[in-house]
Order: sequence, then structure tokens, then C-alpha cells
Amino acid sequence: MTSAPGDIRSNELCAVSTWPVSAQAVTHIGSACVVEGTGDFDPADLQLVRRQFPDRLVTLDGNVITVWPPPTPAP
Repeated sequence: MTSAPGDIRSNELCAVSTWPVSAQAVTHIGSACVVEGTGDFDPADLQLVRRQFPDRLVTLDGNVITVWPPPTPAP
């Protein structure tokens, strides 16, 4: 994923009010959010974030949960 200069912001909160307890850092790349944990997240952590972003793809990879940008409409 490429980003424009100044498009990456670290340690800020998204419009979401609740992150998993083990969340250590939230980084924004455009409209995507990357949540890094102190250890591996579990399926309950993934479901917590998915409930916050019902219309977005949310994936889990060990200690990282990614909230992907919304899809762009086809031309």
C-alpha cells in the first residue's frame, strides 16, 4: 500500500472508542488503521474491532489487526 507524505500518523485514535486491551499502538495509513498488540490478538479481539467497522475488511495476523480502507467504487 503506497501513501502520500504526511499520510501516516502514529499513536492516534480512529473514530473508534474501544480497542483490545492488549493494543499497544494504532497507526493510520490513509483511511486504514493498523493496531499492534503487546502479544498475539485472539478471535475475540478481532470481533471487537470488526463490530466497530462493520462495513470494512478487518484482518488478524498474530499481533496485528488491520482495518482496511473502504473499497473504491468501480468507474
